[in-house]
Amino acid sequence: QVQLVESGGGSVQAGGSLRLSCAASGYTISNSCMGWFRQSLGKEREGVAVVYTADGSTFYADSVKGRFTSSRDNAKNTVYLQMNSLQPEDTAVYACAAPLSIYSCITRGPLAADAYQYWGQGTQVTVSS
Repeated sequence: QVQLVESGGGSVQAGGSLRLSCAASGYTISNSCMGWFRQSLGKEREGVAVVYTADGSTFYADSVKGRFTSSRDNAKNTVYLQMNSLQPEDTAVYACAAPLSIYSCITRGPLAADAYQYWGQGTQVTVSS
């Protein structure tokens, strides 16, 4: 059974930082693409970052580029999302996701939610002004 468990969310003031973790069990993250998504009230789910775990390459949404950094530790089967210069508009539930096959990220796009079949429960990030 695949489980993705996020941690590290919380409340910060604008300009602050948080580091999210996503620990996988029942799923080997190496040679995959692990995505980070967020959803806030009344808004559609948004893909914000992807890390390709074989080589550590990353891809970001324009809304977070230059502020967020995704990374991975294959030995710990864990991916991370370092979030800096947080703004109130970053407030959302953040969830990590994993695909059945890395080819989903290639064929459907790395920030497309339907590229991913496994999802974590999410962790709340609240940024106050």
